[in-house]
Amino acid sequence: MPTRDTPWPDGTPCWVDYGAADFDATKTFYSSVFGWEYSGGEPEFGGYLTVLRNGRMAGGMGPQQDPDDPPKWTTYFAADDAAATAARIRDAGGTVLVEPMEVGPMGTMVIARDPQGNVFGLWQSGVNTGVQIHNEAGALAWNEAMVADTAAAKEFYSAVFGFTFDQMEAEMAGEGMDYATFTKGANPLGGLGASDPSMPTGWLTCFSVASADEAVAAVEAGGGTVTTPPMDTPFGRFAIVEDPWGAAFEVMQDPPA
Repeated sequence: MPTRDTPWPDGTPCWVDYGAADFDATKTFYSSVFGWEYSGGEPEFGGYLTVLRNGRMAGGMGPQQDPDDPPKWTTYFAADDAAATAARIRDAGGTVLVEPMEVGPMGTMVIARDPQGNVFGLWQSGVNTGVQIHNEAGALAWNEAMVADTAAAKEFYSAVFGFTFDQMEAEMAGEGMDYATFTKGANPLGGLGASDPSMPTGWLTCFSVASADEAVAAVEAGGGTVTTPPMDTPFGRFAIVEDPWGAAFEVMQDPPA
C-alpha cells in the first residue's frame, strides 16, 4: 500500500477536495464507489471532512461555498512557500481567487485560476502534509489538465512550478491526441492535454480502482453518468464519469501484471 507521511515535494499534486451541494448524499455516493470513510467536520473548519481510505488521508470534502460554483474536484499542488507561488501565478497571468490563508495548524491554502480559466489550488503543509495513500484502490492516482491551448498552458505552469514537459507519442496517448506529462525530475507528476469535446475540461482527478467496470457500475447505480466508458489503455483500464451533481472524475484500473 503506497503511503506517505511527510510533505510532498514542491509542485507535486498533493491533495484533492470536493465542495458538495448535497453533503450527506455526496458522502454516501463516494463511499459506495470507493469505500471511503470520513473524519473531522468540526464547525471551526466549516464542516470540512477528511476522506479516509484504509484509515489514511485520501482527500477532503466540504459543503459547497458558492451556490453559483458547481460541485467539482479541485487539484492542489504542494507549495514550499504559498505566498511566493501565488505571486508567480499573478506574474504569469493567472488569478489568485483565495489569497494564502492559514487553515489552523493544518497548513496554508491558495485557490487560483490559470489564464484559460482552469481552477487549481496550492497547499503549504502544516500538520496536514497531503494525501497519505496513493496509487491504491480508492486513492489518488493521477491529475491532469485538459486545456484549449496546450502551448500557453505549458508556459504558464512552467513559470509557476518549474515544470518540464515530455510529449507523449501517439501510440501511448492515442491517435491525434496532444498530451504531455509534466515533471520536476525523473518521474512524471501529472499530465496536460488538448481538450476534446467529448471530455471534461480543466483539472481532472483520477482515482485508482480495483475494477474500472465495477466502479462505473457503482457510479451509475448511485445516479452518476458515464462520459467515457471503460477502455483499455497502455496504463490500465480507464473511464471518465460524472457524479449525480455533474462533477467529473476519472477511474483507472492497473494493467495486468
